[in-house]
Amino acid sequence: MTPITQADINKAAWSACDTFRGVVDPSIYKDYVLTMLFLKYLSDVWKDHHTRYTTDHPNAPDLVAALMAQEAFVLPKGASFDDLYARRHEPGLGERIDKALHAIEEANITKLRDVFQDISFNSTRLGAEDQKNDILRFLLEDFAKPALDLRPSRVGTLDIIGGAYEYLISRFAATAGKKAGEFYTPAEVSDLMAQLVDPQPGDDICDPTCGSASLLMKCARLIRDRHNSRHYALFGQEAIGSTWALAKMNLFLHAEENHQVEWGDTIRNPKLRTRDDLLRHFDVVVANPPFSLEKWGVESAENDRFGRFRRGLPPKTKGDYAFILHMVETLKPRTGRMAVVVPHGVLFRGGAEGRIREALIRENLLDAVIGLPEKLFFGTGIPAAILVFRKFKADDSVIFIDASREFEAGTNQNTLTPANLDRITATYRARESVDKYAYRATLADVEGNDFNLNIPRYVDTFEAEDQIDLMAVRAERMELKDEMEALEARMAGYLRELGYGA
Repeated sequence: MTPITQADINKAAWSACDTFRGVVDPSIYKDYVLTMLFLKYLSDVWKDHHTRYTTDHPNAPDLVAALMAQEAFVLPKGASFDDLYARRHEPGLGERIDKALHAIEEANITKLRDVFQDISFNSTRLGAEDQKNDILRFLLEDFAKPALDLRPSRVGTLDIIGGAYEYLISRFAATAGKKAGEFYTPAEVSDLMAQLVDPQPGDDICDPTCGSASLLMKCARLIRDRHNSRHYALFGQEAIGSTWALAKMNLFLHAEENHQVEWGDTIRNPKLRTRDDLLRHFDVVVANPPFSLEKWGVESAENDRFGRFRRGLPPKTKGDYAFILHMVETLKPRTGRMAVVVPHGVLFRGGAEGRIREALIRENLLDAVIGLPEKLFFGTGIPAAILVFRKFKADDSVIFIDASREFEAGTNQNTLTPANLDRITATYRARESVDKYAYRATLADVEGNDFNLNIPRYVDTFEAEDQIDLMAVRAERMELKDEMEALEARMAGYLRELGYGA
């Protein structure tokens, strides 16, 4: 059997998008392609396992049926990718795909409840009936190609499928403009945040604006890689239905069984609550919330029954501190630590935000302020920062790191290299000042700056220019002047010889 690589799967899955290009906007067709990849994988796993059981027990159909009933999911009869592909030339293809997805959801209701309710392959967004049938037939044919044979006996580990899913999500993010931030945090930023909070076995980990769950899964992978453990629990909430569905499918494909991801607005209606209807607390909270969200829910915040805004009410048109305050409120008393991506205005804006910032610092919750390079995030070129908070700190210091020049430049997007990440995390852990890169500030230092966290107030990156030796410059100028006069004299001689001179 021909060996398959992650790159092969990624390339084949991305080429399947050709069916939609020029016909449907990427922000729309990403959901169709990702859902089809999900269906294809389920179908191929089901087929592979059924083939193996049938081969092992050729004369025991009841035993095969019993073994299939023990699978991690159920694939109803008539709902597989192969069933749909066999009828691809028949009218009503969109409706058939929708019925298959809903049958799969019903058969796996505890794991996939509502996952497909925001996606319809029978939608008019794909054009009139004839065009829609053609597009969906092409899509089925693309996924039926040998390159996208996703049977475990061919591709090996589950991660290769999860990797393809993450790859597609990142490619869609790169072409989705502002909408990209709704569902994806660049991989290296997720890596950095996971390393900063250092998740451990046994941790409850939460992302209250989880998007496609990429940041949650980076924290999970760190625990598995460092401790060879799956003893952790993932929690998330996402406001956008189609993005929440991506998160559920993404977690499913990565075999993250121990998770709870809710659909809803974290500020207006936090759904991760205890049996006593209190906010659930976590060891690790990470998030890349929407920057300066205008309509974030100030009306409900004024009478918040969870006490999240006792330090102050964020401005009506900027929701940054609403998310920060929610995250702080969900940290466990001693083990709680969090990392959040914010625009730089959060560091220095005054008014209500200044008062909230001061309260958080006086409570000794702020641990680090890390300035990131520009053009890291999809959909915006502005530089951002990461704030790290801890419920329990050894002292009142805050480490400021100016990593704005730590990047590898790209055509449209900058990236953090492994060396960049290593330097940032090593500096954060060492908590020592580094000339022109980091400064360990005391509470008195921050208080002396009126609780303004603007990084240049603490980290001086000014590079003094070499002093100019004016006498040397004058000597060089005189030398050039003498050379010029000699050239002019030679030119005049040539002109005279040619009869042009006097």
